[in-house]
Amino acid sequence: MADNWPECAKTAYPALLRLGRVSDIFQQTIHDFVGDYQLQKADFGVLCALRRNPAPHCLSPTELYQSMLFSSGGLTKVLSRLSQAGLIERYDNPEDKRSKLVQLTEKGKLLVEEVLPGLHQQEKRILEVLSADELAQLDTLMQRILDRYELP
Repeated sequence: MADNWPECAKTAYPALLRLGRVSDIFQQTIHDFVGDYQLQKADFGVLCALRRNPAPHCLSPTELYQSMLFSSGGLTKVLSRLSQAGLIERYDNPEDKRSKLVQLTEKGKLLVEEVLPGLHQQEKRILEVLSADELAQLDTLMQRILDRYELP
């Protein structure tokens, strides 16, 4: 880049370029792994968000929307797909008649609990090139950047 595009080389930080490439590897790993279970990444994200909550693993669409960072239209499509697959159920929300609560079904709970350990193994395989100290240092550095740009 320094030879062929020197103006860009002065402003492009190799660490950020590598961070983007590593992120792509992680995203592709998730996509491929959950795809083997006929899930999309967004589907799996919703299932995980529901499972992280205490039984009966139920959230309002607004709570899901906020935790998943989807557009409401995108979330609606995901919820429809998961409902058709029998992985979630929708119930009337007694606190808001305009929305329905989203609850993980037993089938959805079993699926997410089956998928997550294998996905963690894939992630561990990617990170195994780093020592525990290096991984901790990387985490600290990434957190410093996030602390500056994420809202509290």
